[in-house]
Amino acid sequence: MPDRPTDLPTLEARPEDAHKGHFGRALIVGGSRGMTGAAALAGMATLRTGAGLVTIATSDVCLDIVASFDPCYMTIPLPCDKVGRPTAAAANVIIERAKGMSCLAVGPGLGRSDDVTAIVTRLYEAMPKPLVLDADALNALSTRERPLAGAAGPRVLTPHIGEFRRLTHEPELSLEAGYENAERLAAEFGVVILLKSHRSLITDGKRSTHNTTGNPGMATGGSGDVLTGVITALLCQGLEPYEAAQLGAHVHGLAGDYAAAEIGEPSMLPTDMLRFLPKAVQDVVE
Repeated sequence: MPDRPTDLPTLEARPEDAHKGHFGRALIVGGSRGMTGAAALAGMATLRTGAGLVTIATSDVCLDIVASFDPCYMTIPLPCDKVGRPTAAAANVIIERAKGMSCLAVGPGLGRSDDVTAIVTRLYEAMPKPLVLDADALNALSTRERPLAGAAGPRVLTPHIGEFRRLTHEPELSLEAGYENAERLAAEFGVVILLKSHRSLITDGKRSTHNTTGNPGMATGGSGDVLTGVITALLCQGLEPYEAAQLGAHVHGLAGDYAAAEIGEPSMLPTDMLRFLPKAVQDVVE
């Protein structure tokens, strides 16, 4: 395993009198017909990384499936269209239920439609609480003229290079140029960008670092949903957005490294990363 970077944030050991309220409340907005697993993976990762309470807001036709993956998170039904994607009216439900939350994650398995774009845009521009945006939330933002403008609060975006090309409206952007653009855009719009790659870049425009954990076995659908949950949980526990993204990338990659050491890279699944998250989290508790 790689050495732990000297500037890596840590999690504090839990006090003896701790209760679930000490570790934050997370709301995951995701899941649509055919992509229920994405929301569930994000929710389970949020739990495994230590958030006190986790709720998944998902299309009402998908709620029973999402709920069946794990009994440890709660669920909220969202109004949806006839193909199982949340409608614009879902934004009202999300905003109301977000009042008691510490942090929101938006995007895993959400689907793509004009209504989804309306939901994501409204949350991005109106929600003062921290948001982690991935997958279809990034695709929704990319349809705007200035995708990253207008953030109402702390924002952590976790694109891979394809999603980042859409966000920048530059379809031929190389990874190296992507790193430079990520730093520039993070500074310009006051957001944190985690540009996922074999050595992911984390930047807030003032500080930048490359993650050193992880392996090719993690190149599989669902891995990013786990990362979304890890970062969300760290935000819930009081880390600042840049630190949460930096530590989240490290922990996510370390869980993948532990999984690869036991299972082998070709056979790894995102659920294997979930299984090794407790060991990876314990490595960064002080």
